[in-house]
Formats: sequence, structure tokens, C-alpha cells
Amino acid sequence: MATQEPASPGFDVSESNWPYPRWVAHRGAGKLAPENTLAALRVGASHGYRMFECDAKLSADGIPFLMHDATLERTTTGKGTGGDHAWGELAQLDAGSWHSRAFAGEPLASLQAVAAWCIANGNFLNIEIKPTPGAERLTGEVVAHHAARLWAGRAVPPLLTSFQPEALEGARQAQPDLPRGLLLDTLWTGWLENALTLGCVAVVCNHALWDVRSVTQAKSAGFRCLSYTVNDEWAAQRLLALGTDGIITDRVDLFSPAA
Repeated sequence: MATQEPASPGFDVSESNWPYPRWVAHRGAGKLAPENTLAALRVGASHGYRMFECDAKLSADGIPFLMHDATLERTTTGKGTGGDHAWGELAQLDAGSWHSRAFAGEPLASLQAVAAWCIANGNFLNIEIKPTPGAERLTGEVVAHHAARLWAGRAVPPLLTSFQPEALEGARQAQPDLPRGLLLDTLWTGWLENALTLGCVAVVCNHALWDVRSVTQAKSAGFRCLSYTVNDEWAAQRLLALGTDGIITDRVDLFSPAA
């Protein structure tokens, strides 16, 4: 199995040293497996992907685990707000049967388990900090501390991203050397200044927001340009022509990560 080299202090994201693959599997394997599970990461890897995006939030007892929604109903057999439950309870839930019978019984994944899998297989991770509403800063702090511990001694740490500036500020204060990216669904007033203030290395946009002007703005400020969620060939080709740096996709069955 591939391993990563020991880390040096800080994180170099210069033009010659951006370490992440261009193609990123959204929530593990997009829609081919239950999102944000180890099963989804394995399916994505079976299609050749080496970098995965996932959503991380906190259990009631402060354990980072993977889930997109604030509530449990859509993707698990649980009920209520995920952050209101202790990890011991969450770990017993079925997070696979909602997708298909083939994945029935697949558990929720802790960030610790995902880190172990990524490191053992030489894969890369983009952790979207997805706080339960009201826990933005705390979630950023805790996820960053766990990520620093779990990837200690590795050359390439996970990329921490969030739509919530407060979560990114928590991550920055907790572990300033971990790379961060600001997620955007609109180019709201001050987005570039906020990304600079937060010490981000990347801006991750809804792919429709990138054009020559916005890419030039971001690149001129020193940011890498990543896009979500790109599921059509025409959209991918447009982003490649614009010179963007990362494409997050559900369609691991359509796009070759070697492209």
C-alpha cells in the first residue's frame, strides 16, 4: 500500500507543489453507494479515484463523523438531529439501506476510520466542515484538531473547506497550518476578502460561478480554484479550459480521474 512522506512545518501550495489530484469523488462515490460511508469511498477508489470529498459534523460527545444533513432521517435509520446523539448511538445506525439493499447495514463513518483508510491506501481527503446549526466555530475547531492528530507525520494533510466562515475561522485558530478553502454557492460581496482573511489556499465554487473574470480574481489573489458538483461533460470541459484546479463530481463512472 502507498504511504505519504513525513510532513514539514506549514503547507506549501505553490504552483509547483499543489499536491491534490484534479478529480475528486463527491461524498465518496457520488450516487453509486451510500454517501459519506466507507463503502462509498471504496467504490470511488474502484473507479480509480484517489481523492474524496466528505462532510463532517460532531456527535453530542464531540466525535467527528460523516454526514451531510443536520438530521438523520434521509440517510440513516435514526431520527432527529445527528449532533444531539452520542457517537456510540450513531455508530449503531444503518446508513446504507436507504440507498439499496446491497449496502444494508453499512454504518456511519467516523472521521478517524476514514483517515485510517485514506492513509493506508495513499488517498487524499477534502473534509467539508458541515456544522450542526449553532455549532459552527466549535465544529471547525474540533475537526481541525482531529485532522491534525490523525494525519500527523503525513506530507499531505486533508483540505478543510466550509460554506461557514465561522467554521473556517475556528479551524484556522485551532490548527493554522492545515490548508483551508472557502465554499461558495454565490459570489457574495466580500468573498475574496473573506477568503484572504481566513488564510485560505482555495476557493471552491458552484461550477457555474467560474468564468474568466472570477478565475482571474481568485488566481491573482493566490487561490486555487475548485468546483462542485460537476456531472456533465460540457461543464467539465469548460472548467478545464478555464484552468481551474479541481473538479468534484458524483459521476465517478463517467469521468476518468486520470484525465
